[in-house]
Amino acid sequence: MVTSSLYNRLFLKHIHSTHLLLCLLLVQPFVTLRAQDGDSTSREVVRGWSFGAFPTVSISNTLGFQYGVYGNLFYYGDGTSYPDPLHKITFEASHFTKGRSRFYLALDTKRLLPGWRLTLSALYIIDPLAYFYGFNGAASPYVDSLDNRHYYALDRRFFQAFANLQRPLTDHLKLAGGLSYSHYDIGDFDDSKYDGDASSTLYHYYVAQGLIDGDERAGGHVGELRGGIVYDTRDIEAAPNRGLLAEVFLNGSIASGGHHYLKACAYFSHFVRLPLGLIPAGDPVFAYRLAYSGKLAGDVPFYMQQIIPMLVPHTMLTEGLGSAKTMRGLFENRIVADGIAWGNFELRVKLVKFTLLRQYFYIAVNPFFDCGIVTQSYRLQRQAAAYGVDVSSLRHDSQRLATAAGMGFKLAWNENFIVSLELARSFEPVLGNDFWFDAGVNYVF
Repeated sequence: MVTSSLYNRLFLKHIHSTHLLLCLLLVQPFVTLRAQDGDSTSREVVRGWSFGAFPTVSISNTLGFQYGVYGNLFYYGDGTSYPDPLHKITFEASHFTKGRSRFYLALDTKRLLPGWRLTLSALYIIDPLAYFYGFNGAASPYVDSLDNRHYYALDRRFFQAFANLQRPLTDHLKLAGGLSYSHYDIGDFDDSKYDGDASSTLYHYYVAQGLIDGDERAGGHVGELRGGIVYDTRDIEAAPNRGLLAEVFLNGSIASGGHHYLKACAYFSHFVRLPLGLIPAGDPVFAYRLAYSGKLAGDVPFYMQQIIPMLVPHTMLTEGLGSAKTMRGLFENRIVADGIAWGNFELRVKLVKFTLLRQYFYIAVNPFFDCGIVTQSYRLQRQAAAYGVDVSSLRHDSQRLATAAGMGFKLAWNENFIVSLELARSFEPVLGNDFWFDAGVNYVF
């Protein structure tokens, strides 16, 4: 693993290159096919089909430089649903210079099944240098050293298929359920290809000390079933100006190779428009999310612990804590435990709106603050025995509040496709970066 101090030096040395990459990200070429009738410009309404295909150009100090292709296909019908599409197809095929390859295809439709909203997705990830920092956050020590750059690495190949159904009970209350299948292949990284000793990694140490059981060290397969309720009053799904989204559900394994478990999850997001009337592009929005995921029973295999269950999938994959979709500023998957809670707080400010080629755009910034904590430890007794320390000491470390703050920059196209650049700093050096950055798509929630 290349450490944050090295990335600080690399970023300062190559800051002009990063600016160039950001410009490419924001002005990359696109193709748009739309069917319209009437004058939608004055009412800012898109009708029919809209298609955008992009070269995938992004960079982060977690994954490196990304290249590939990313696209969305939207259908708005007569425009009454705009900016929320009736059908949406998303695809991606990309590779990161630090080794990861990602292939994704998803369908989200409100009309295919009368009375139901259906979401289907398939994801395959090849990650020869996946990050593994151990269990329970700060209870697992972190050493920032170039000599240790592959100490926190393992080889991970991951496939996930997901199906979700939602049915309205009232105008805002919905019944939702989902079924997913995940398969993991886990092992030591290939030390003939990557510089380092694969037998001297944290993953290898955890296996030797019994923190990772023999029947899970090479991965496995897990089927999960989830069901619950959703309360949604948002005016726009991709970037709400007002409203709230609340999800409460149970998530349990149904076929997991001997590991059975049940989790309870609750996520609450609130979007408050601040009617200042000072910016022509629109009033600022204060947005915050409070989230909890905790085990009720059973034993979760280690390779599933970083997955954060979602009743309604909002992103390609949600892992953490520590990622562009959970806690910005932390190392990827830095906090892994049976129970976690976190919060995201940000101010979304639209700076300017404009029309280009009959498409609608705005530029925005979003200063933010993120925090998270372990609420239930994972195999803490075994961890204490492996480290030769007192359990109470590890428990105190694991329950340390993680905090980070930063600034985001957004370019939104037709309200629902949002290019994002975010910079952050973790206030706990053992958990995250002095300087963290990620370029991708969409808001964190």
